[in-house]
Amino acid sequence: MRRLKFLFVAALTAGCLLFGGSALSAQAATDYYYIGGMTAGFSLSAGGVEIVGFKEVVSEQGAFCPATEAGMRTGDLIVAVDGIHTRSIEELNAAFARSKGKCVRITLKREGEHAEIDVTPVREKNSEKYKIGILIRDTLSGIGTVTYIEKDSLRFGALGHAVCAEDRTALTIADSSVYLCSIVSVNRGERGKAGELRGLFMNDSRLGAADKVCATGLYGKFADGYDFSAAEAVEAAPLSEATIGKAIIYSTVDGVTPEAYEIAIAKVDANNRDNKNFVIKVTDERLLAETGGIVQGMSGSPIIQNGKLIGAVTHVFLNDPTRGYGIGIEKMIGN
Repeated sequence: MRRLKFLFVAALTAGCLLFGGSALSAQAATDYYYIGGMTAGFSLSAGGVEIVGFKEVVSEQGAFCPATEAGMRTGDLIVAVDGIHTRSIEELNAAFARSKGKCVRITLKREGEHAEIDVTPVREKNSEKYKIGILIRDTLSGIGTVTYIEKDSLRFGALGHAVCAEDRTALTIADSSVYLCSIVSVNRGERGKAGELRGLFMNDSRLGAADKVCATGLYGKFADGYDFSAAEAVEAAPLSEATIGKAIIYSTVDGVTPEAYEIAIAKVDANNRDNKNFVIKVTDERLLAETGGIVQGMSGSPIIQNGKLIGAVTHVFLNDPTRGYGIGIEKMIGN
């Protein structure tokens, strides 16, 4: 499975969907939110089966690749076979088995457009399986940072931006489980090249379940048994309370424990329609030494100012990894 990089560089479009509005004004003044900062692993689906390569099928008649002969390409997304939606590898294999070697019509999504291609599956030698010679995947996994967890409901918000496939298709949740992720290494950010966190899913450490992905991030509910004894709970503040000056972000750049790092808010833009409500600059020497600034995987890192949760990190500037954008927390709360 391909690992998604859950932080967009500033040179790229931030979202796939239009989303707006504020839910913070409807929250009671006494609502508190646990500060996130922990890195979590998610599995998402593009709503079909993606072709990532080709391999000849060895049959009784010889070795050949029906898929390439039919004109299929790497990156094509198979969404239906003979008019029946195909969202997983299991469903695709079942469709080929039903064909019994007869021609099938495959519906593809290629560069945002749909196309239909006829291809004939062949039976693999010494097997009952019918194949067309493609290497495929149906889910994409990635890491991102949890922004907050509502103290009363335990609902969480993460990432702070939309997640899209390479063809800009909005992704859906493939596996509702959300796992703690241990950061094992960092590729430092450099001018012109975004860095990234590298982590491992801890499948024995389930944080909770996701139930929604949209233009402002991924949302769900933390497990009831999660230990919040060491977590700090704060109030959320609207963008109207944010000011230019010092602030803190919480991120995990080694292991599983979030740490606080100093930043400076250089600009506040409450009306930005792309949810780029803050321009921030990393000033903490420790973080600069470890990562070079903001890197992929840090999206969702909570921004705290004057003891209140005001937003989350979402983007890195491609020409300066010490700077990036953030979204106001009022755009995330209520999902």
